[in-house]
Amino acid sequence: MDTMQGLKRTHYCGDVEGIGKTVVVGGYVQKVRDLGNLIFIDLRDRTGIVQLAFDDATDRSVFEKAASCHSEYVLMAQGVIRERESKNPAIKTGNIEIDVKDLRILAKAQTPPFEVVDDTNVNEELRLKYRYLDLRRKVLQDNIIMRSKIAKSARDYFYENGFIEIETPMMIKSTPEGARDYLVPSRIHHGNFYALPQSPQMYKQLLMISGFDRYIQLARCFRDEDLRADRQPEFTQIDLEMSFVDVEDILEIGEGFIKRLFEDVLQIDIPLPLPRLTYSEAMERYGSDKPDTRFGMEITDISELVKDSGFGVFSSAVETGGSVRAIVAKDAAKTLTRKEIDKLTEYVRGIGAKGLAFIRWVDDEPSCGFAKFLAEGELEAILNKVDANKGDVVLIVADKNKVTLPVLGALRLKIAKQLDIIPDGYNFLWITEFPFFEYDEDSNSWIAMHHPFTMPMDECVQYLDCEPGKVIAKAYDLVLNGTELSSGSIRITDYELQQKMFRALGLSDEEIEAKFGFLVEAYKYGAAPHGGMGIGLDRLAMIMTGSDSLRDVTAFPKVQNASELMSGAPNIVDEEQLKELSISIIPEKDEK
Repeated sequence: MDTMQGLKRTHYCGDVEGIGKTVVVGGYVQKVRDLGNLIFIDLRDRTGIVQLAFDDATDRSVFEKAASCHSEYVLMAQGVIRERESKNPAIKTGNIEIDVKDLRILAKAQTPPFEVVDDTNVNEELRLKYRYLDLRRKVLQDNIIMRSKIAKSARDYFYENGFIEIETPMMIKSTPEGARDYLVPSRIHHGNFYALPQSPQMYKQLLMISGFDRYIQLARCFRDEDLRADRQPEFTQIDLEMSFVDVEDILEIGEGFIKRLFEDVLQIDIPLPLPRLTYSEAMERYGSDKPDTRFGMEITDISELVKDSGFGVFSSAVETGGSVRAIVAKDAAKTLTRKEIDKLTEYVRGIGAKGLAFIRWVDDEPSCGFAKFLAEGELEAILNKVDANKGDVVLIVADKNKVTLPVLGALRLKIAKQLDIIPDGYNFLWITEFPFFEYDEDSNSWIAMHHPFTMPMDECVQYLDCEPGKVIAKAYDLVLNGTELSSGSIRITDYELQQKMFRALGLSDEEIEAKFGFLVEAYKYGAAPHGGMGIGLDRLAMIMTGSDSLRDVTAFPKVQNASELMSGAPNIVDEEQLKELSISIIPEKDEK
């Protein structure tokens, strides 16, 4: 095997330029074309590809080395840049090539289990098993590089705005934050456990109490929850907290970051201020607190029109305190056939609805299965209310609001994808004024929608004890194209109000002390008003790269069952390690 001695890389493959210049490049072999008396090697690194050329004028030992190369060999080459005869406009260096004078084979490679090319239909599990090879593909390298640019832009922006980067602990006390903790057993404190942080929430609040009035951290967070395309068990958030602020100050700094980030990374101008909707408005119009606003198909309430109709499904829903609501799929009557609508009916039943009523307007007269139950003029009134015309399909759900709204919100998104009507672009949206509590029918009690340090609106404090449903939180989310990017709030800094909030959540004094005692104690010594948010770096990268999954912007991701296929994590540890931690593994019971 050759060495690098005497050679030092002068250029990356994608940056080679200047005819007549002597250059040294290094990289992986993408392709070898051996034409007998001519050999061409495409050499690849993270910046692109350059063609190495070998011909009759090439030193025979160098030519023979070139002839022995195969895909994924690691080479260094020294040569002179010359104009390329057969130009390739598809690559940056397509007009030139390197006439190689010296070639070093630094490492040979076995035939890889799949070809390292961007357009691949190789099974994802195989690619993840050999992730180090998968990461050689340009599309993934570009994604990881963009993720790095996002991180740099974040640091630059927040540093320039007076934020201090502070690391918080990775092994912390387990506290309730909504998802399961990943636990770390302590060898020294037998029977006790650390938790990996779901977020640095309490530490950043303590930093505000400590007088660091502007904190920033690219924080690693861990949640033991079921995975999906936009969720990983470990993730990174751009975490920030500010003192002497209210909601408007935090939204303003967040908007400034978004504008700067998209200018830095994508050269796109995001107009400010960003649009806003209250939680109530978002649910009423889109059936979601993270709506995709790149397309219409908004929800219309038709309850008033049908509350007295002869169609019992509609009238009984309104009578029992629910509603009847509709969306219109414009020009979709030919695509949404009766068979397709049957599939949609099964879909909504699977997410909580009892059924799906519809009006399909293909011919001169609209087709409507429940029309026979309606009085004269009622069908026309519905069509006018929802602005439906010939060629449209109206889809209707009748139930309690907690069913009709989210079901139609999910249906709206499903149909938009099916009809392929979602345009490209970046639609940001602030969601504000979240309810503080939601009613849980299983336990017949009010439960918090946020962590217990979230500040209620000043005018809502009076309802904490008597009417929890009226309490609105000083909380806000940032949404991009239907994905929640960020969640944040103003924090409670008043000790008495914090105690009142704990009581409203049903926590006893013993529970408060056990879970939050150190933070509650800190607030006794004075705290400036403060608030913050965490912006999902992974989700930002996923959307900005146009990826379908967080796995495409994570170097070494986990799969659906939270395992990492390349290294085999999680794995079994030996008995000696378990003994040191005073842990014994109980075998799972036979399912039989």
